[in-house]
Amino acid sequence: MSFEFGKISQPVKRALMEMGFITPTPIQKEAIPYALEGYDIMGQAATGTGKTAAFGIPIVEKVKRGEGVQALILTPTRELALQVRDQLKAIGRYKGVKAFAFYGGTPVQKNLEVIEKFRPETVIGTPGRIKDLIDRGALDLSGVKVLTLDEADVMLDMGFIEDIEYIISKTPGSRQTFLFSATIPANVVKLAKKHLKRNYKFIKVSSDELKPDIEEIVIDLESSRHRFRELQNILRQHKEDKVIVFVKTKRDAKDITAELRKRGFRVVSLHGDMTQRQRETSLKLFREDKVKVIVATDVASRGLDIKGVSLVINYHIPEEPERYIHRIGRTGRIGKSGKAMSFIAPEDRRFFARIKQLKRKYQVA
Repeated sequence: MSFEFGKISQPVKRALMEMGFITPTPIQKEAIPYALEGYDIMGQAATGTGKTAAFGIPIVEKVKRGEGVQALILTPTRELALQVRDQLKAIGRYKGVKAFAFYGGTPVQKNLEVIEKFRPETVIGTPGRIKDLIDRGALDLSGVKVLTLDEADVMLDMGFIEDIEYIISKTPGSRQTFLFSATIPANVVKLAKKHLKRNYKFIKVSSDELKPDIEEIVIDLESSRHRFRELQNILRQHKEDKVIVFVKTKRDAKDITAELRKRGFRVVSLHGDMTQRQRETSLKLFREDKVKVIVATDVASRGLDIKGVSLVINYHIPEEPERYIHRIGRTGRIGKSGKAMSFIAPEDRRFFARIKQLKRKYQVA
């Protein structure tokens, strides 16, 4: 089946063709027809399954030029906000729809100037910054036709529930709502029941289609002291691969990056102490293959869609099982296989047992 959904306009079809979109992914195939019909949707889909186009195509079709903010997309991170913005701009290039992203770490004044000058029809942003712009009187959501909560489980995990509820209260009750989440824990179900219409469609592609093609490998360590030696061995075996190494703390990210550089590895880090410009520089170098390894805290597991990552290494196992799902989801993207290696020292075993329980429950990895 190609992108020949009856209600997709020729300008959007032309853009999709130029983007290389030929056959819809399972989440796109199921969600787009319902979205175009006006249904609210709760979709279980991780980053990398094509979900952005699943809500982006209907948004581009429903938004009209020059009528103020009509679509709002909330994302957990600035990186995801930028990725969503870029894809919506590409999908809507022949319809002239203006999409802008607003997020923390950038001057608020610049956001205010953009809103005043360009009058965007589609706004993408993190909950904290969107709430700030509403409070300043710069962002009027009274004309919103479509609200999207992207990676809802991550936003709730990050403590954004009060901001999300506040933002939703500023949108019309008649709006159409899309909620996408990699996992569907109780707090996501509660959010959906409160804000989606009664006849909303819950779309979960079959477990075989939802499950990414990731080979998971456990590396048992006698002691945590062996982690760095094992990491070096693996990186030498995967010199040509694009690798993300997940660590526990910002200090770990800094120290391990420095030690790897001393040993000749091309590596950058990604963590919360870095400025937005530093983070974007690290990601740019990694995306362009100028470095092969990025050492990151969990800030990088939330919503980043970096193409070509063939190996994820859990240098430290996360204490929250959901973070494991988001971490390994950075590899094994659409149509690609990937590998995830986890270092398990004796003190990690109880956390890894909880991860295995979560995977059986949600069947997503």
